[in-house]
Amino acid sequence: MTLQKKGKYWYGSTPQDIEAEVIAYSKANGYTAVKFSLSACACGSSLFKLESDEDEGVARRTCVRCGVIHFMGDSAEYASEAQVERHECICDAEAFELLSGIALYADSNDVRWYYIGCRCASCHLVGVFADWKCEAGDADAFLSQT
Repeated sequence: MTLQKKGKYWYGSTPQDIEAEVIAYSKANGYTAVKFSLSACACGSSLFKLESDEDEGVARRTCVRCGVIHFMGDSAEYASEAQVERHECICDAEAFELLSGIALYADSNDVRWYYIGCRCASCHLVGVFADWKCEAGDADAFLSQT
């Protein structure tokens, strides 16, 4: 499926639809995401509750199947100062497929900006629910923790 606009929101059915939304959002932000990673739990689930604090650069996901909590990217380093808030879809659902996208510094593999794209498991709304400037170093190591 390709993204479909209904009213002022976009909806999709695949991780590629989340990626398309992250790219569009990040281009408008001025730091285009070029590398991506779809979150997956060790139990096999791809649905999570998401909490974040953009001021502190912290995001954590909780698996809806097994309840395991995981700090995304380098968030664990900043968690002690964070006041995370739970994300909720406009349909009031809290289970999302999560796709991390990162923008890089020119001519490097270093993270410059972090985007967390979501697709609601209930209504299929897609959007970027959190983003922040992030100087986390190596992009591949960072994305392995999302």
